[in-house]
Amino acid sequence: MNQTRHEEFRDYVAARGHILLRAALQLTGDRAEAEDLLQAALAKTYLAWDRIQDRAAVDGYVRRAMVNTQISWWRRRKLEIYPTDDLPDQPVDDHTRRSELRDALGRALDRLPERQRLAVILRYYEDMPENEIAEVLGISVGTVKSTVSRAMAKLRDDSALEQDFPGIPPQHPQRP
Repeated sequence: MNQTRHEEFRDYVAARGHILLRAALQLTGDRAEAEDLLQAALAKTYLAWDRIQDRAAVDGYVRRAMVNTQISWWRRRKLEIYPTDDLPDQPVDDHTRRSELRDALGRALDRLPERQRLAVILRYYEDMPENEIAEVLGISVGTVKSTVSRAMAKLRDDSALEQDFPGIPPQHPQRP
């Protein structure tokens, strides 16, 4: 792989790595395993970099590599598990609170106007820079900034949000 291709791959990983890590986290449920999974998929992608003609399809290639690798790891672990009469004591994480928070956040986002909701999702869920959001939504960068700002202010001041998130203090300042 010549130097420019190496730099192109490095730039791709720098730009998209955090988004791909989120996908890996969804597949594994564990941060350390997700990092290992992404690393393995990126290694496979690096080896195939010259064969990938459509650079717009690289995310799909990496995601497919993550899925295939995860399946392979799952099958390998499955062979390492042997039945026994004694079950080990293992604590089970309670994900109820996390699910409740995710649901409440979804309801709060649903209460936003469509353009504000899209701008917030693209900015904070997809981690897109403001200039890309402007291009996707067909608006100026300044409009993106003000739209996201208004949406976040609306979310902070949403009284229904305080009901959805009990125990979390409101973000608006206390007035004397």
